[in-house]
Amino acid sequence: MTALFDGSASRRESQSRNGRVVFLGDSITELGGKPDGNVTLVSKALSEKHGANAPEVINAGISGNKITDLQKRLERDVLSKNPNVVVIYIGINDVWHFALPGSSGTAKRDFESGLHDVVVRCRAAGARVILCTPSVIGEMAHGENPQDELLDEYSNISREVAIDTKSQLCDLNRSFIDYLRTHNQDDRSEGILTVDGVHLTKEGNQFIAGEMLKALGY
Repeated sequence: MTALFDGSASRRESQSRNGRVVFLGDSITELGGKPDGNVTLVSKALSEKHGANAPEVINAGISGNKITDLQKRLERDVLSKNPNVVVIYIGINDVWHFALPGSSGTAKRDFESGLHDVVVRCRAAGARVILCTPSVIGEMAHGENPQDELLDEYSNISREVAIDTKSQLCDLNRSFIDYLRTHNQDDRSEGILTVDGVHLTKEGNQFIAGEMLKALGY
């Protein structure tokens, strides 16, 4: 199991208890700061385990964000916080917005280059990066959701960027699908881990928190 912090943590321990974890993403991350949200659940679990030495958890999620938005605000919202760990969870809007009237998604080449840029800048600042694949846009678990094929392509981009940058991968897309194939026997499009095919139910928040805690080495 990967340790919660890499060597840079010990050099900056005095900055914030046992370091700083920044969660960077879109509305799923932003809403994760609610009392029963995934980021809050991770923070509580770390506090229960480490007590006064628990890392500070910062929620840097903003609703509607795509990879280009993360690039623009990375210095302000992440790097300026001197994080030890950055959890990047992005890609849903980059795909989903292709299907929304008046919106546009992100071209695959721009998603790849933007994701690579964000990861490299975080690593250059001394942070350990945990890169998440985008979860789901619809909960039918056998490729029946309208944007499944495109989402698979963007998930593969995230996987490739993790390999190219030697970053840790948290494969939420695969974890969601595996879970739904067992727990969504009626093949519903929503209502298991999400309320609308994207945003999380209480169970969805608990599920993601569990996956992220495993990635953090909890």
